[in-house]
Amino acid sequence: MPRTVPPWEIKRELLTKTRDTTNPKYGHVPSQRPAKEYIQYGTINLDKPAGPTSHEVAAWVKKIMHLNGIGHGGTLDPKVTGVLPITLEDATKVVQAFLYSGKEYVCVMKLHGDAKEEQIKPVLSEFEDEIYQRPPLRSSVKRQLRTRRIYYIDYLETDGRNVLFKVGCEAGTYIRKLCFDIGEILGVGAHMQELRRTRSGPFTENSASKVTLHDVAYWFGEWEQKKDEATLHKFIVPMEEALALLPKIVVRDSAVDALCHGANLTAPGVLQVTSGIQKGSILAIFTLKGEAVALAKALVSTEEMLDLKHGAVAALERVLMPRGTYPKVWKSGGEHEPAQP
Repeated sequence: MPRTVPPWEIKRELLTKTRDTTNPKYGHVPSQRPAKEYIQYGTINLDKPAGPTSHEVAAWVKKIMHLNGIGHGGTLDPKVTGVLPITLEDATKVVQAFLYSGKEYVCVMKLHGDAKEEQIKPVLSEFEDEIYQRPPLRSSVKRQLRTRRIYYIDYLETDGRNVLFKVGCEAGTYIRKLCFDIGEILGVGAHMQELRRTRSGPFTENSASKVTLHDVAYWFGEWEQKKDEATLHKFIVPMEEALALLPKIVVRDSAVDALCHGANLTAPGVLQVTSGIQKGSILAIFTLKGEAVALAKALVSTEEMLDLKHGAVAALERVLMPRGTYPKVWKSGGEHEPAQP
């Protein structure tokens, strides 16, 4: 069975429909935002330690940085370590993107009986593709049967009854339940002994941006003392990085404010679009400066977006940019298509 391609291995090409320029008076290149905005629209690739819950870790970051709001990209159990994206202030709006970007874990599974490597490997491969799962008793969601996609399970090694494997999966997959089910198929029983998340969407444990709670406290303290904006870049990345694995559309400046008011994107506003978009795909809309404007659902395919002259091409799911960042150049009411020049 061919393995399902995870989101981080999908190759997309940015195709140009037409060209335009952007006015430097409005907005900012994400990496060049002023300090206050850089924090307000920032994310942290945090390496969660064992012990605290994900909510506690987020609350500590909120307290350290004196923030009004904070979020995180996917709950980890207290004993689980690894990649926990933290979204700051208004960047919490991009948390939804992690639902479409996939996760990767390294797991130690404890077998309750003896099993050989040649028995374990084929059973692991049986769980690749779409599986059914009912969340475990100790979960924060309703315990109803649902499907989740396993992109791959790579066997690494066995030490006695401990089995080490790496799994790439869709967000919302319970690795604890996966271990239990593997044990049932092997006929010996099993449970999850240790777990580390090595990837959440575009953020990985090997990224240069990865930091610890101690790093956050240290660098934020340095910034408070010296007000050197370069210090913020040592532990915060723009929220746009959280959207890196989503297909995208780049729009002209004149379409931006209409989108910020909730208008659907129409064909005249499109400048560039990535390949492989299908009707129903969740995508991100960007300015020419690389700023995230909104999350949207595609109403047509990439090919149709490139060909269409009129009509809606994407329906907004979540506005990410505040109104007024770019000037209003559209008329209210009537049949005028707002998200066009």
